[in-house]
Amino acid sequence: MDFTGEERIAAPRDVVWAALNDPEIMRGCIPGCQSIERLSPSAFEATIKVKFSLLSATFHGLLTLSDVDAPKSYTLSAEGKGGLAGFARGSADIVLEERGAETILHYRSKAELGGGLAHLGARLLDSTSQKLAEGFFLDFNAAVVAKMARAEGLFKSAP
Repeated sequence: MDFTGEERIAAPRDVVWAALNDPEIMRGCIPGCQSIERLSPSAFEATIKVKFSLLSATFHGLLTLSDVDAPKSYTLSAEGKGGLAGFARGSADIVLEERGAETILHYRSKAELGGGLAHLGARLLDSTSQKLAEGFFLDFNAAVVAKMARAEGLFKSAP
């Protein structure tokens, strides 16, 4: 499963970059994320519950950052185990493009599912994965814009 997309975010690139590396923002934006904890500057441990049609599975695994070119790009790799449901692994190349006061977040991701989930059918898995990715980027966009609005409100109200 491979998919690409972009999200226009009304915030400077350094603000978007900081949000991409903030476990609390990520926890709130990853659909079904139950927990995420930073293990090191480039690794996180996460628990994510994903619903595939009538089946749901909880995955426990690692998220790793590589090819980091701050604040422009990185590759996020994930690998998780979901017990009897099987495993999920994937990666996303994230590139942040400055465009005036906005940032264009470009992504190219791929995912692989194995075990029990692999028997659900490629169309269902592709559709669910695409919806999860789109949901994440929409929620992420909203979280960054809200954070910007709060920060601007604090600066305006300061004496």
